[in-house]
Amino acid sequence: MSVRRWGAGPELVWIHGLGESATSFDPIATRPELAGYTHVLPDLPGYGRSAWHDAPRSLDALADRLAGWLGARPAAALIGHPMGGVIATLIAERAPVRAVVDIDGNLSSGDCTFSAQAAAYSAVAFAAGGFAAMRDAVFARAASEPPLRGYHAAMVYACPEVFHAHAAELVAMSAREDLPRRLAALRAPALFVAGVPGGVCARSRALLAEVGARWIGIEPAGHWVYLDQPDRFTEQVAAFLAGA
Repeated sequence: MSVRRWGAGPELVWIHGLGESATSFDPIATRPELAGYTHVLPDLPGYGRSAWHDAPRSLDALADRLAGWLGARPAAALIGHPMGGVIATLIAERAPVRAVVDIDGNLSSGDCTFSAQAAAYSAVAFAAGGFAAMRDAVFARAASEPPLRGYHAAMVYACPEVFHAHAAELVAMSAREDLPRRLAALRAPALFVAGVPGGVCARSRALLAEVGARWIGIEPAGHWVYLDQPDRFTEQVAAFLAGA
């Protein structure tokens, strides 16, 4: 993997979402409220500047690889955005971590926006033209939705086969609706941060409440809550990490 690091202190590992790369976190990981950590920002296999050829096609296999990679060092805190939040949960089920922050990660089918679009194609059709059509649609919206500018740029560097495989698995996992329970059951302290009203759906927020998961809603915000409300996001996350 391509990995960037800066800072000093306990490791805070940032895990990006479907089709993105670690650069998506640059505006927030550099905030002074989150100083005091060694920030670790990998491009997951198949995304950004990391290799495509041996990228795990399943999220469980990816979590296994990341858990092994992290296991050689002192326990880190994990912070992940959509797919990255799911992966952070999977890692924390496998290996000791200091804390987990899940930013608007998939919890139920209503959260599957880009993943559902990709999964609607066969793997062959997605690679042949579906991915290009998705990128064009994202670009068309980017002028009025600034977070999509960065998303479109990152999609250009994503492996179509990896994107499709991960998207299909996210759709299947979300349909089971067991991710809120798994997040709440982690041994490490865990916080879910939802963008309200434009992030995870109302069903997902209700599931978090039902299982007693620790979560906060930041509003008004959408899926990229840390871009929409950076001050409130960093205040909440910094306080949680300090307590954890």
